[in-house]
Amino acid sequence: ESWTPGLLGHGEGVPQLNKPTRLPLGERVVSVSAAPQHSLALAADGCVWSWGEGHAGKLGHGDQQDQLLPKKVEAFAGRRVAAVSTGFSHSLALTADGAVLSWGLG
Repeated sequence: ESWTPGLLGHGEGVPQLNKPTRLPLGERVVSVSAAPQHSLALAADGCVWSWGEGHAGKLGHGDQQDQLLPKKVEAFAGRRVAAVSTGFSHSLALTADGAVLSWGLG
């Protein structure tokens, strides 16, 4: 069976969960977006968190490292994000001031 490391966001050694299990974010989340190999969460304070496969930089951390747990996207420091969306190998964010930002492959 093939699976993407960290896709569930619960850390190493958790390739499957049989019941809904809260993610270790520590913040109130208002929106999520899931793609085949990565996910984004938008917190109430406008911060963005990502996890899953990091190929092509689609997690937004400036590298291609997989993230087994949700990690805050520091590139948005000082900006309030209003919406997020995931594509197959890219991600998008809409800021509160109306800017659209994209990252990843494509």
